[in-house]
Amino acid sequence: MPEYDSALFLYNGNAGSEDIEEKLTQTLPILSQHVKKMTVIQTETIEEAQETCVVFSPKIDLLIILGGDGTVHACINAIAPLKNRPVIGILPAGTANDFSRTLQISQNLHEAVQAIVKGDVVHVDISKTDNRYFLNFWGIGLVAETSQNIDGEQKKNWGVLSYFISTIRTVNQAEAFQYEIITDEDEYSGDAILIIVLNGKFIGTRELPIPSIQANDGKLDVLIIKNSTLTSFIELLSMNNPNTDEEQFTELEYFQTKELKISTSIDKEIDMDGEIAGTTPDKITVLPGHLRMIKGSEVP
Repeated sequence: MPEYDSALFLYNGNAGSEDIEEKLTQTLPILSQHVKKMTVIQTETIEEAQETCVVFSPKIDLLIILGGDGTVHACINAIAPLKNRPVIGILPAGTANDFSRTLQISQNLHEAVQAIVKGDVVHVDISKTDNRYFLNFWGIGLVAETSQNIDGEQKKNWGVLSYFISTIRTVNQAEAFQYEIITDEDEYSGDAILIIVLNGKFIGTRELPIPSIQANDGKLDVLIIKNSTLTSFIELLSMNNPNTDEEQFTELEYFQTKELKISTSIDKEIDMDGEIAGTTPDKITVLPGHLRMIKGSEVP
């Protein structure tokens, strides 16, 4: 990590964390040794976090976000439209912390802050929709319904296990919907229970078995799962095998593109990075290398 003249350290004071003082103690003293001037701000709402990012971005070289996927998503949406965007470092302090995993930032805060201090800055893609931006994923169907089914008390008490409990509950209730996707290269249509557009490799702490997903390749990775059957999950797992012939798949479809338009037979709620954000139809475009972020030092 190079020396920075100025940085903003932002954390969500309303996220229900009972050990925030310990997290600040673990991180601030180390980071302050590498920044000449560091401003620490506790925000209480998503709106306040976004306003703070907009106000400080022209004045800082580095934005450090201590928080979960929701806080990161809010900050990214505030920064993405700006002309001058600071380098971003994520200190994982939420339930899943999915994009920090793609960046190979340790989920142990003591190790995470060391990774940020020693890590390199890389250019990372971000995707733009009709209404907002997403960093990790955009999804409809099963993924959005799973997010809605998460019980708040379970999430507080069980952490990542709440995602698995919700997934099991939702799979039993999943209903197929009709879709049409138009890209510059092709058109796709049919029935599905889940459509997900990916930039990151993790959802709900689980790494997807799709080796071609890269956060800096200038491409959207699109996965369509047609049915909640054993065959569909076997096909998904087989994508990790280099000998797999994806043309033989019957229950899922996967492709890459730079932009797409999607419509559905009925309006489907959209999940972006774990946050419900609007409904279909939608248009998605990738912005290659739009953000600069700090990756873990162990990433090749």
